[in-house]
Amino acid sequence: MRAILLLPGAKALAAVAALWVAGCASLDIGQGEVVARPAEDRQCEAWFAALDAQVDAAGVRDAEATRVAGFPQLRVDRFLASFRGTVKGDHALAAWLERMRELDRNARAAELANLPESAIVSLAAGAKSSALERTDACGRQLVASDLRSPGRMAVLRAHAEVPDDYLAWQRALGLYPLARLPFSAGVQNWHDEALAEFSVARTAPPDTPRGLSYALAQQKGSRAAAEQIMHRAARDALGVPRFTEQQREQLLAAHAPVLEVQTTGDYDRLGRPRFDARGLPSVDISRPVLFGRVAWTRYGDQTLVQLAYTGWFPERPAEGSIDLLGGALDGVVWRVTLGPDGAPLVYDTIHPCGCYHMFFPTSRAEPREAPDPQDEWAFVPASLGVLPAGTRIRIRIATRTHYLIDVAADDSGSASAMRYILADENGLRVLPLPGGGTRSLYGPDGLVAGSERLERFLFWPMGVPSAGTMRQWGRHATAFLGRRHFDDADLIERRFRLELR
Repeated sequence: MRAILLLPGAKALAAVAALWVAGCASLDIGQGEVVARPAEDRQCEAWFAALDAQVDAAGVRDAEATRVAGFPQLRVDRFLASFRGTVKGDHALAAWLERMRELDRNARAAELANLPESAIVSLAAGAKSSALERTDACGRQLVASDLRSPGRMAVLRAHAEVPDDYLAWQRALGLYPLARLPFSAGVQNWHDEALAEFSVARTAPPDTPRGLSYALAQQKGSRAAAEQIMHRAARDALGVPRFTEQQREQLLAAHAPVLEVQTTGDYDRLGRPRFDARGLPSVDISRPVLFGRVAWTRYGDQTLVQLAYTGWFPERPAEGSIDLLGGALDGVVWRVTLGPDGAPLVYDTIHPCGCYHMFFPTSRAEPREAPDPQDEWAFVPASLGVLPAGTRIRIRIATRTHYLIDVAADDSGSASAMRYILADENGLRVLPLPGGGTRSLYGPDGLVAGSERLERFLFWPMGVPSAGTMRQWGRHATAFLGRRHFDDADLIERRFRLELR
């Protein structure tokens, strides 16, 4: 997702009206849909209401997963929302609610950690740990109660969805159907430039300086051991694998990439996000870090495992006095989608702003044609072909812009590479502040304050909020033309025919 272009022109009123109406849609439960809980649940409802009031007053709301109106113990992401029309049977429904409760529990743990002590006093909850225990207990109680109520389950199915991360009113006001024409040319220019960069990188003489390499420091099992984890993993009633924390670490370690970064300054060094003395986001480059997460996607009736890795740089330095794309913080997100046998099927990548979405299929992923050639669909600058068992991927990253310029199997052995540690991405939801206390790297809108780019003033007609700003998992719109999210449950299925084993 990226285009360099001119501001749009005029627009037909009928299309404006249609987009405007779409932008007014709401997830609020209508009065006719309310199904009251029994009296014994009302204390828990009151607890969640009081907690939500304190969280919102303190501005520490976590935006990774979407709250479900009328169900304060649940949150939903795009993967779980994809089950709402098909999940059947008591066991599957219980598994579905439990996974939504887990999303809420993780978010509330971060929110409680970031609440000021005065808010905890106002809740009369004792310590933060006691407040989290009460939240857990109430969450379990309300889930059990909802599962006994067919009426409430029907309401939940209707409302367990995630609004897309596009603002319809911006597209309406920005005359999107006309504005997309120059943006389309800009996107094609980026594709052409990226293909040229890949060609240059792959034909460079062997003695060309290659920058700093980073490889994983931890040794927590081989690729063969990780594939055994995949084979033996228990699955819940939704068909989603259940991994222990140790198994998650082993999977992430087995597929962690080697990064080769052209380095001309500290802005090209990997590090750990933090808040500086002014309370602004920065990156500590004293030790390289990649942040990992285990995620899921769907292919037909199967759930596939995805492993995502995010590397952060201090900035994208400005080129000249006015640079639309430069600013504080930058990074790269690298993801692999695994088959049931644990072998890679397709890789894809974005920057933490949702920009520059690229796909790199293996021989087991065949691209599908775009249903609308005018939309951004699946840009494939290179294919990886047949990957020998145990292959680790090396990604090459340009200086300053941090564009990917090559992706290939790593054949260097990485003996001379700097070593990065692999950390849990959830840790970025609770970061220490210089004066005490903690705060999430991400605001209640899912954006990283202080990482804004000037491009947002030019690209707003495409409907992406604050285009170019770094953002939280679950908030990545990755196309200016059409609609596409990095965490769409059918993202891979719609774009590739996969060979599953």
